[in-house]
Amino acid sequence: MKKIMIKFGAILLLVGCTGDFKDVVNFTDVENPNLSESSVVGQPNSATIWATGLERQLANAFNETLILAELGSDNYVNTQTFFNQFLDDLDIRTTDPDIRDAQNQIARIAKMAIFGLEEVGPNDPEYTAELEAEFNFYLGLSRLLAGMYFSALPQETLGVPISSAENLQSAIESFNAAIATSAKPEYHLARARAYYYLGNKTEAVASANAALALDDTFSRTVKFDQKNGPTNTMDDALFGRGTFDDLQPLPTLDFLDPKYSRIDDEVDAPVHYLKAEEAYLILAEANLADGNVPAAQANLEDLLDLVDTREVRNIDDGAEGRTERNPGTRPDNASVIVNGRSGLVLDRQAGNVDVPSVSGTSLTPADIAGMANNDAALVLLYRTRQEIFIAEGLRFVDMGVKLVINENEIFQNDNVSEGDPSTVAVIPSFIASVVADLDAITYDADAGVATTAIDLNEVLVSNKSSDQVLPFH
Repeated sequence: MKKIMIKFGAILLLVGCTGDFKDVVNFTDVENPNLSESSVVGQPNSATIWATGLERQLANAFNETLILAELGSDNYVNTQTFFNQFLDDLDIRTTDPDIRDAQNQIARIAKMAIFGLEEVGPNDPEYTAELEAEFNFYLGLSRLLAGMYFSALPQETLGVPISSAENLQSAIESFNAAIATSAKPEYHLARARAYYYLGNKTEAVASANAALALDDTFSRTVKFDQKNGPTNTMDDALFGRGTFDDLQPLPTLDFLDPKYSRIDDEVDAPVHYLKAEEAYLILAEANLADGNVPAAQANLEDLLDLVDTREVRNIDDGAEGRTERNPGTRPDNASVIVNGRSGLVLDRQAGNVDVPSVSGTSLTPADIAGMANNDAALVLLYRTRQEIFIAEGLRFVDMGVKLVINENEIFQNDNVSEGDPSTVAVIPSFIASVVADLDAITYDADAGVATTAIDLNEVLVSNKSSDQVLPFH
């Protein structure tokens, strides 16, 4: 009924216009020769240029998804910000413009990748197998992001919503095409992630091993342009805010914040969205699922060796005092003990601080040596996943939460109606029951002790039998 009323209103609007309106403004007569299809298709090196445009579009998509995913997770609390006002409480609405923009930016990657495969590439005399692989890779990324963040999304304009699992399977098909043409470690890892979230342990392990066999230190980044845009929105949220007290990490993650910080006037901090660390973590989880603790320990030892080689930035974060809005409410010095552990909080007022810009973790060789075939090992593993992937959008997915199709799609797409599964947020019951505690802490500044209200890693592991989390269990 809602769609009928909207269409009827549009008809009345058109009837109310005079027949001369088209003579007043005829938008179809305006054509910019620099923006026409022929200015791209058929031109030498057009595929290379188009691939660069896809890279830029990926940056736009990550700018939309990362803020939502990090706020929706327990990584950050939104204490005071101009960013999304709903996700911190997992208040997921079809009317949320940020969710709408995330959906649209993901879809745009797919549209551009398909156009590259079908039009730009085949008509470019300089087209190469490597560029064809890149277009397939980007198409796979679009499907991967759709499957990670949404319970269902259409794969074409006004199409039938495709389930998360189906989008992940489509991603695998595109990654297979990319690998068959020009194998790169990140192609294999992207496929491993898709298999991982589908719960296909055998194939996830095979793809993770294939990625590491090609390069055991690789990292693929989303690049941002400080001068011309797009800039890194997470950098703006975590570092560029200056004294504005907005996104605050859990005290257990304080030593990893801000992951992104200013580089120079030309280049903004990149997001390392496919990196070898993920392959080691997939392998470790698979080995724990099989009860093979020694193999999992070896995987995590390799992970630590890799993390030790990653960049650590020495930055001035003194403007971030942790207590601007409510003085004394958040840990802000290195002597603070968090959940009985030391060394997790940085003293930003004592001078420059060292913060990992790719991967960091509190995991130690002693932690690894003490692992056994029990749930405590899984809790440790998921704590490590949380640390390694902070500000990269994966924690939200690990929680089993899914976003909804936006209101515009409901109004315009005859295949979607309010109340459909794709319009209802997916929040596991064991997450919904602790939403108020996801970011909650208590802090005794005099005693120098901070405590999180819950340990979400323990919650996830205690619900490992659910098909919404811990895919290999």
